[in-house]
Amino acid sequence: MSAPDLTPLASTEQPLEQAPTALTPVDYFRGLAILEVVLHHSSGAARDYAADGSAALLFLTVLNRVLHFAVPGFLFLSAAVLTRSLLKSPNFGRYFWRRVVRGAWPYLLWTVLYLLWSAWLGDRPWDDLLKPEKWQLWLGYGKGNYHLYFLLVALESYVVLPFLLPLARGRLRISAALGLGLAVQIGIYWLNKYALHLLYPASTVLWYLAPVILGTAVGARWNEFQDWWTLRRSRVLLFTAAALALHLPLALAFLDGARINPWLYSASGWAYTTPMALVVLGAGYSLWQRGRLKWVGVLGGFSLQIYLIHPAILEGLESLLPTEGVAGLGAAPALPMFALMVLVSLALPFGMAKLLARLKLSGLFFGR
Repeated sequence: MSAPDLTPLASTEQPLEQAPTALTPVDYFRGLAILEVVLHHSSGAARDYAADGSAALLFLTVLNRVLHFAVPGFLFLSAAVLTRSLLKSPNFGRYFWRRVVRGAWPYLLWTVLYLLWSAWLGDRPWDDLLKPEKWQLWLGYGKGNYHLYFLLVALESYVVLPFLLPLARGRLRISAALGLGLAVQIGIYWLNKYALHLLYPASTVLWYLAPVILGTAVGARWNEFQDWWTLRRSRVLLFTAAALALHLPLALAFLDGARINPWLYSASGWAYTTPMALVVLGAGYSLWQRGRLKWVGVLGGFSLQIYLIHPAILEGLESLLPTEGVAGLGAAPALPMFALMVLVSLALPFGMAKLLARLKLSGLFFGR
């Protein structure tokens, strides 16, 4: 039996926005992905509280490297949902206007807010805000804060996506799209190495074409995905696990500052994170069908808000609880600090998002 037609997707085009109706697998995907983002960033921040060589440091480090697939996942889902929407109603004027309102405006606004926030924390000089060359870096490469590059890459993906519609209209098979996407991605790596020489390649959509191509194919075959996942689940999981087994040692070595093979690191990372998007979508369907963990789907309805706000929460906690301890007290233990970071980074942004929605200010701050 094919997956049911999810009518909310026709009006819910982006992977990071509030669901207006009943929960769907897309909301569960968003919820799982934003949990991954918060766990990833929190584990990275909590590492500073762990003693060298401790079990806590090893746990946080491995968790941080394994949970590194949300950005490709969100780009995959965005491509799937937008492809489905464009195939049903190819209104490109409306498409690009909504991308400006829902993508470009939040990117500009939150870049400014985070630059002001970092200057207030003392992380950058105030006079940097008056330097045009700094703004070129911040806006051109998503460097206003460590997480804002995703919004820039998403904007670029919105431009690329209409050019991939012939693949969607040709109903490219999902398995073939996975192979094609990885082949294109490897080609981009060597093109950049010998010709493009991008300053920050991971801040461009070229570094994420594999999940975008895969998302385009899934969007074209959305109502077939559940059947496809049921038949191919074991193979996808095996492939993803094998790619992680190859990538994880390289990722851990990279985090420790060791010399690694950059080609193998990038290729194994793409081989892991791209099919992982299929795994998360399959998990989203499973949770939706069984009606379990509805709070995950609810979080997914506010995933953009949580994504944008939570880094400020983490930075505030690190400022209040420095790693050397406060007023003669010892530094906070790493694992309790990690748990606190995760809880506060989910609860506070969620509460703020609900409040702004009630005050009808969501459009101003989040473009929706």
